[in-house]
Amino acid sequence: MSNLTDQSTRSYTLTSDEAAATAALTRELAATYPSFGDPGLLRDLPRLAARLPLGVQHFLRDFKLGDRHGHVVVRGHEFDQQRIGPTPEHWRGRRRPGPEFPEELLLMLYSAVLGEPFGWATQQDGHLVHDIFPIRQHENDQLGMGSKELLTWHTEDAFHPYRSDYLILGALRNPDHVPTTIGELDLSSLSDEDIDILFESRFYIAPDESHLPKNNTITSEEEAARFATIQRMIDERPLGPLLYGSRQDPYMRLDPYFTSVPEDDADARRAYDALFKVVDAGMREVVADQGDVLFIDNHRAVHGRLPFQARYDGTDRWLKRVCVTADLRRSRPMRASAETRLLG
Repeated sequence: MSNLTDQSTRSYTLTSDEAAATAALTRELAATYPSFGDPGLLRDLPRLAARLPLGVQHFLRDFKLGDRHGHVVVRGHEFDQQRIGPTPEHWRGRRRPGPEFPEELLLMLYSAVLGEPFGWATQQDGHLVHDIFPIRQHENDQLGMGSKELLTWHTEDAFHPYRSDYLILGALRNPDHVPTTIGELDLSSLSDEDIDILFESRFYIAPDESHLPKNNTITSEEEAARFATIQRMIDERPLGPLLYGSRQDPYMRLDPYFTSVPEDDADARRAYDALFKVVDAGMREVVADQGDVLFIDNHRAVHGRLPFQARYDGTDRWLKRVCVTADLRRSRPMRASAETRLLG
């Protein structure tokens, strides 16, 4: 059985004129819209995204419509380091919008080319754009805020039925060239029997710790109620498949660090171990340096991060992250619920 996914890294590099025009556009929008709380901003995003350079629009549309590559990179953006300022110590309590608002708006424009941006009520206090930088108290944790430990490769929010279709990571700075690890599936290395098992609901993926109350700010009963479904997923341990979609070219839903297999299901354990080895053997390093934006298809690719030594002096690696859904309507029942409301 052949694997239809091309694992090469495709990239688009902005010309100097395109980079200047893109930077000017985001500065203009930062002066026009006061914050992400402006209801007009989400409404206007598709129209505003049409002002991006035509070449990059075509590149990202080809990425989406082709449905073959797990990741692509757009390079050459102008990120003003003096305006952005030092890498923060923590995402909590920061003034929003911050000085990097134009760069956040850039990721929002890109998200409108692929779908709709959204934020989790249970992650980073519901912000649409997340900060990814080392935090001292998390340096050994399986979080984007970690540093000393390997961030095990995973599908973003693999535990959740409404996980993002795409993940956008914009590198405000990465002076140590810390790589993001990317992996895609070589289906030819798995047996037909194991593939059949991996399509069945025989695996449990727990919520990762970024969605837990201890890593968020809760100041009211309403906010506390939003974590009820997360806790229910932990308590009830619903089983699900690890592969889905086309039998010949499946999508993945993987998070080994938070995955468990029932003790009495030896066949599921064998299939899971085989899948882990296949994906792990094919992992590659992609360095998103300052001015690079990495786009990940959250169905076709897993991602992680190699360990590094953080300095905590304002110069550390700093990424911005946006989750994108191709169809916001599918999450409407949960967004209507006070317990599990999605923001965005």
